[in-house]
Amino acid sequence: MKFSCTKENLLYSLDVVSPLAQKHIHLPVLMNTHIVATESGVSISTTNLETAIRVQVRAKVEQTGSFTVPAKTLLDFVKLITTDQVELSLVNNELFIKAGSSSTKIKGIPADEYPVLPDVEEEHAYVISVENLKTAIEKTVFSVAKNEIRPELSGVFFSFFSERFKGLICASTDSYRLSEMRVVVEQGTEELVTCIVPARVAYEINRLLQLGKNHDGEERVRVWVSENQIAIRYDNFEMTNRLIEGNYPDYTQIIPDNFKTNATTNIEILKNKIKAASLFTTIGINAVSFDLNVSENNIGISSTSTQTGEHSSEIDAVLTGEENSILLNHRYVLDGLSHIETDDVEFCVNSKDAPCLFRGTGTNPYLYIVMPIRQ
Repeated sequence: MKFSCTKENLLYSLDVVSPLAQKHIHLPVLMNTHIVATESGVSISTTNLETAIRVQVRAKVEQTGSFTVPAKTLLDFVKLITTDQVELSLVNNELFIKAGSSSTKIKGIPADEYPVLPDVEEEHAYVISVENLKTAIEKTVFSVAKNEIRPELSGVFFSFFSERFKGLICASTDSYRLSEMRVVVEQGTEELVTCIVPARVAYEINRLLQLGKNHDGEERVRVWVSENQIAIRYDNFEMTNRLIEGNYPDYTQIIPDNFKTNATTNIEILKNKIKAASLFTTIGINAVSFDLNVSENNIGISSTSTQTGEHSSEIDAVLTGEENSILLNHRYVLDGLSHIETDDVEFCVNSKDAPCLFRGTGTNPYLYIVMPIRQ
């Protein structure tokens, strides 16, 4: 194996694949990155057996072959190279790297010990705006369940072309709050297809899409979904991942069709008032009371703690409906508000015992539901 490429291309490719290379007790080779040089080009890949990433590197190949070397060592070394061109070759079972007047040898493991990466199962194919998919994941992945007591809740639910929306709906819930975002699908199979993407995979997809965008990638990403796999292809890389098995609960049942009280207020002022109230809540409960005063056109925000004291404030709002109040976990509310991008927010309530809703004003593809704290 022998090839040469620019430091920029090599470093970008290693940035894409290296975070996936992790220590594995039974397979030490998984800490390595797999380098393959063929007559058609060079590919660099890593896998943790659940996720695999492969990048095509623009390079001049002089001799074909393959080898694996520790991903972190190679990445850290390439970052220190000061020349534009890098030459890599396999010499006596070591990766020989020549850059300008310096040369380095990195010990590795033969490529035949590396697991075979799965092929992309191109079953249900979709084309989606990179920015839209990134945004949808960012606005939903934070509210997945943090434990795997119910494995299906530890991922983001993807629903393509459902009756509710002829595009992609991303949703997540940990039983205490729910996030949902709708995304336009520019091209794809117009039939109902659903899957559950593990949270760590969703975060990894976003990391890769951001790297690709910074690398002057295209405006659109290709997504494939099969029975047990989701794959993306973007810029010069592709990523395949196992899905979470099981059925996602029908969360739409907790989204109310109508509300008895609707309030609209400035989102930044609301966040500021909630943060002030959060200083006077009992640790672990995080309870803040919201009183929707229709007659006075304001929202009262208050909290009390036996340790720190108590707090109350009011915020001007436009309200319709009836007087109402609800007790909410301030952390959950602030998490949702941080993902609403409009200047004003709608706050919709039915009763102190029913889920409430936050969403941006106007036509907005994002909604956020919070369950009340039962008194």
